[in-house]
Order: sequence, then structure tokens, then C-alpha cells
Amino acid sequence: MCFPQRLAIVVLLLIPALAIGQNTAISIPAGTPEDKDLAAIAAEGDAAKRAAAYEDFIKKYADNKAAVAYAEWQLSQQYLAAGDHAKALQWGDKALADYPNDLDIIVSDVNIATAMKDNSRIVDYATKGAAVYHSIAEQKKPADIDETEWKNRIVQEQAAAKSNYDFLETAAYNAIAAEQDANKRMAYIEKFTPAFPKSQFEQQVIQLAMMSLQQLNQPQRLQSYGEKALAANPDSIPTLLMLANSYAGDARTASKAATYANKVITLVGPAPGDNTKKSYAGVAHTALGRADLIQEKLPSAVNELKTAAGLLQDDPPDQQVALYYLGYASAKLNRKAESIAALEKAAAINGPYQGPAKEMLNKVQAAGKK
Repeated sequence: MCFPQRLAIVVLLLIPALAIGQNTAISIPAGTPEDKDLAAIAAEGDAAKRAAAYEDFIKKYADNKAAVAYAEWQLSQQYLAAGDHAKALQWGDKALADYPNDLDIIVSDVNIATAMKDNSRIVDYATKGAAVYHSIAEQKKPADIDETEWKNRIVQEQAAAKSNYDFLETAAYNAIAAEQDANKRMAYIEKFTPAFPKSQFEQQVIQLAMMSLQQLNQPQRLQSYGEKALAANPDSIPTLLMLANSYAGDARTASKAATYANKVITLVGPAPGDNTKKSYAGVAHTALGRADLIQEKLPSAVNELKTAAGLLQDDPPDQQVALYYLGYASAKLNRKAESIAALEKAAAINGPYQGPAKEMLNKVQAAGKK
């Protein structure tokens, strides 16, 4: 199954960490000795002296957790700018340990991990940051604050944190798309999906999940992943299609495949106008046809697969799948001419079903006139 959108690494710029309205954000009161010392350090033009000054500051104010975390964070960013990723990560992790729920520090650590091309760390930091973002809405309202005022505060805090959340989501997706190891890629996806529900990269992530699990030959893991993703977003058409196609190949789960495929058709509508919706509907009808075929409901299978092939005329890879199974179902009904016509079309399309279509075409042609 293919989806209309192509997979791509999304352009991701290193963004400066911006202050947000979280209770755990670092706050150093203006005019305090810590504030004055930090201002003096920031004004130092020599990078080596500035780093040494920050380390002295950390020792001097060891009892002030906020001040220490801020200095550690600044050291981390300084070493990142200098290209010393090991020290940048060392200080970044120290800052995060002191202030684990500060999105600004998490974003900074993602920048470091991105510079290091460390996909595992990128996903770990990003999903941690996503949890922090989602926790904003989960805060309990203090008894002395009006309900409307509290809701407004939550909305404002979420809005202030949204750019960081979007950055983390994009960074995590890029790490997944860049990962070459199928097992690692799937592990990242399983972390990403619950952390970023209704993601802007949902379709691409599902494609990557399918590719990964096909490479690993783990259909049960695909179904487990898909069901969890569907629980988080019940109307996700890509997830419904992924599961429908996975379940359609087994008579024991064919009814479940039909349920999911029919839901897609309902969500898309009876007469899909744009190409994306037509593609979704076509893939859903393919799943219905395969589910009927595995249950030996051959006339129904042929009808569903004909519908699918018609809807997928502008999507050759997916149409090839429908044509292959249409040829197979027609052959089982002894409709040789229809079978040959479908298989010839499937064999003419460059894709994974080209070889199987040619092989079946040869068998049908060799079977004699019916």
C-alpha cells in the first residue's frame, strides 16, 4: 500500500530556546547576585574565559539549582557553537537533570543530538519534550483561580510552547526517516506515535512503520503498533488502511479488515473528488476484495477489486495490487479473459507485484481456454 505523500526529510533549522510559561522554566530574579554575575559572564568576549567563568559560577552558586542549570545550559550551547559535541552533550544533560521539565533545555539537547546525528538521542529527547508539552493541559486548577481564567492560562502556556513542540516533532520525524536500521526505526516509531498524536507526519510515519515491519517480517508487530495508533486516533485513515491490508490476508481476521476498510470508505465519502480521497477509497476497496477472496467470496471479491482498480487509475503502484488480485479472483472464477486482461495490466506496471503478475499470467494462459 502506498500513500499519496512522499517521504522526505523535513527541513529543520536550529532554533534558539525561547522562554515559555511553564512552572518549571528557569527563572533568575533580576538584580540578584546571580543575575549580575551571569550578565558579566555573557559580556565576556573570550570563549575560553567565558566557559571557565560559567564553571566557577556553578561552583559558587551550587545551592541555587536554577542558577546552576542555567549556567550548565549556557555552557552546553557554547560548546555546541564551538563544535565540541561531547562537552555540549555533557553539560546539556546536566542542565536537563537539574531541570527535567524545561522545554528550552530539551530543545537545546535535541540540537546537540542532531549535530551528532544521534537518532536515538533525538527521539528520546523529543518524546520527553512532547510529554512536557502535553502535561501543560493536565495541570490541576488551583482552588483560588476562576475556571475561565485557568483555561485561558493553559491556552496561553500551550501557545507559548507550541513552537518548541513543533520543532521536537519535526526533529523526531527526521531522525526516524534517516534511520537505516529497520529494527531501530520501528522502535523510534513506537515512541513517536503516542508522543505526537495526530502528527502532521502521520502518513509518512505509517509508511515507514509498514516498510520497517515488512523488512523485519513481523506482521503481528505491525498490527499491534497499528491498533495502539488507532486507539490514539480512531479516525486515522492511514492507520485504518494499514490495518485493513494487514488483516485482509488471513481468513481469521478478514472480518476485521472489512470493518476498517468500510470505515475508510465512510470517512472518505461515497464519491471522493480529489485524488487523495480516491486513492484512500481505492486502497480500501482493495482490502475488501482481498478479504472476500481469502474467504472464497469470489463474485464479491471481483466487484470490489474492479472498483479499486478504477479508483486507482492515477496511482499505479496501488492499482497494480488491485489488478493482481483481480486477475487472481477472476481466474478462480474461470473468467480467463478478465483474468488475463487484469494480469497484463499489473505486469506492465513497475512494482513489487510485477513478477508475481507475470508468473500468474503465464499459468492462466497455459491453462487452456475456459
